[in-house]
Amino acid sequence: MAEAGQEKTEQPTPRRLQEARRRGQVAKSKDLSAAVVLMAAVALFYAAGQSAVAGLERYLVWYYTNCASFGLPEKELYWVLIRSALDLMTVFVPVLMVVMAAAMISNVMQSGFLLAPEAVRAKLDRISPQEGFKRIFSVNSLVELVKSIFKVAVVGLVIYLVAVKYVPQLLLVYFKNPAQEVLEIMAVVTAVGAAGGGSFLILALADYYYQRYNFYKNLRMTKQEVKDEYKQTEGDPQIKGWLRKRQREVAMNRIRQEVPRATVVVTNPVHYAVALRYEEGVTPAPLVVAKGAGDIAHRLKEIAVENSVPVVENPPLARVLFQQVDVGKEIPAELYQSVAEVLAMVFRLKG
Repeated sequence: MAEAGQEKTEQPTPRRLQEARRRGQVAKSKDLSAAVVLMAAVALFYAAGQSAVAGLERYLVWYYTNCASFGLPEKELYWVLIRSALDLMTVFVPVLMVVMAAAMISNVMQSGFLLAPEAVRAKLDRISPQEGFKRIFSVNSLVELVKSIFKVAVVGLVIYLVAVKYVPQLLLVYFKNPAQEVLEIMAVVTAVGAAGGGSFLILALADYYYQRYNFYKNLRMTKQEVKDEYKQTEGDPQIKGWLRKRQREVAMNRIRQEVPRATVVVTNPVHYAVALRYEEGVTPAPLVVAKGAGDIAHRLKEIAVENSVPVVENPPLARVLFQQVDVGKEIPAELYQSVAEVLAMVFRLKG
């Protein structure tokens, strides 16, 4: 048994899922794709079966009516083959297109558009007899075998129960004309196909949810793996903490140096504090020499008071200066009027 903390109890992270997808590993059921294709074929057979039979009947009437007049020259036989191929294509090509579309849609709905070159890359373990033996005689292979036997048994039983009901009807088709025989057989095939396809679709949906559960279970991670991945993607928490501490120290050093030389400190009493410096004839426009939020803002105001720098409460201006102007930059022209009013008040107080 795995040691405590090493059991795979954590859900896979987005990065783990992305790496699995790049390798072509997704939650997918092959049975679901096959079941959707089968049901699409049955639905098309039910909706367009009569028109297909009518088209096939027209072709056979044309063929048997004119077959005696076909000559032996190659050109005429070539034309007959082309005409026959085109007639048959109009009957069967729509069916093939619907089946292909159903197969594509069912796969996209399960796993989205997936392009995984790594999945088709040649790997030595795929041709290793030892690895192949392990795959054949694994628990997963045994589960898949049991599932296959169960699905065949259930679908076969459903088809048998439905088909038995139509046996008397099928025995009477010998007493009907060919067109009626075809329609009767089509009706029976549609009913049996719908019953078998419906039961297969239900089992395929159950298999899809099992495959999805098994997929996420196999990708589960230990707590240590989650921590290691977090360090790789977000950085070591200790290093990030050290960097934040260092950034705070640098900011505080700048505040200690610049605030005593500031002209005014504009505050949003609780959240923001911005120190401005303006010297006529020296600075073309007021400069933001320091700013801070939260605890740093509180410390900035304390340093201003200690050095007799005026502190003016103007929440809208403080918020805009903090969010839009970097330290060491001049204020933008649209703030000249608001800042000038604050500076004028400061200059009046200083006489």
